[in-house]
Amino acid sequence: MQGETVAEVRARLQRADEGEFAVLERALVADGRKGVRAAVEAARRRLAAEAAERERLAGLYGFERALADARGASVVVGLDEVGRGPLAGPLAVGAVILGPGEPIAGLNDSKQLRPEAREAVAAEVRERALAWAVRYVEPAEIDAAGMTACLVTAFRRALAAVEETVRADLVLLDGNPLRLDPREANVVKGDGRCASIAAASVVAKVERDRLMEAYDTEYPGYGLAENKGYASPSHIAAIREHGLTPIHRASFCTAFAQPTLF
Repeated sequence: MQGETVAEVRARLQRADEGEFAVLERALVADGRKGVRAAVEAARRRLAAEAAERERLAGLYGFERALADARGASVVVGLDEVGRGPLAGPLAVGAVILGPGEPIAGLNDSKQLRPEAREAVAAEVRERALAWAVRYVEPAEIDAAGMTACLVTAFRRALAAVEETVRADLVLLDGNPLRLDPREANVVKGDGRCASIAAASVVAKVERDRLMEAYDTEYPGYGLAENKGYASPSHIAAIREHGLTPIHRASFCTAFAQPTLF
């Protein structure tokens, strides 16, 4: 390392894996330059974060494998819902049967991912999954039947859609039992504990968000591209001013709704 500039040392450390870092760290132990010491610490933190992420992903996949093994299942489908609480837009349920191979980098509960990271993970899920689907229950159905019944409807639609391609032995649902299928197993906070449920949460979130962005063009003035139908102050103010659209859940808006303008 003698004769290398701080920038050159930093570049080597930024590329180093754990084995290379160990060698570099020993070689740099007597190098007292502040830039070098800072680069060594930055590399140490990066490698620690990468190790923690590998461990998290291993746990996400390992927990699911343990559930499958306990039930003698070889094919697992994970399901998760998005959009239970908004004032506008549909309820969405994603269903994913993950394929074999390396874990999907960055896979996590959709709520833990930034929008650009969700897009990247969703693309990887769609590319690598054995099967995936997103199905909706529209606002009029929610108003007519209520959320509990519509959750069951949405989960069944998504499960049926994904099983047009691959039949599952085990159906993993995030949250409480819905008793929609005899293969059902429920995992509280499953979107952060099971890989296929996490994948379902990501693809459902991305697909629903895109739909709400399209609705923003169709029904301007409600900020749907930003609030995705949720009850932000500006969304509530727009409902009070403009009334409801056909994509609003009237039963969710009784406290502040004007008659529909559409």
